[in-house]
Amino acid sequence: MKYNYDKETDTLMIVLSDKKPDFAEQEGDIITHYNKDHKPVEIEILNASNATIEILKAMLPARQNR
Repeated sequence: MKYNYDKETDTLMIVLSDKKPDFAEQEGDIITHYNKDHKPVEIEILNASNATIEILKAMLPARQNR
């Protein structure tokens, strides 16, 4: 797995596979790129700085309940 953050566009790209993406689906600020076998190969997070904060907020209460 590789990742790249573009500070200028506030976009985080997470590469899950070396396979070529054939299509993508977007839900909110998250774009998932799939190969022809419908397996995710890349995840693109728009407005990544805000999304990261929201992910951490969601994780912290779950972690405290352990």
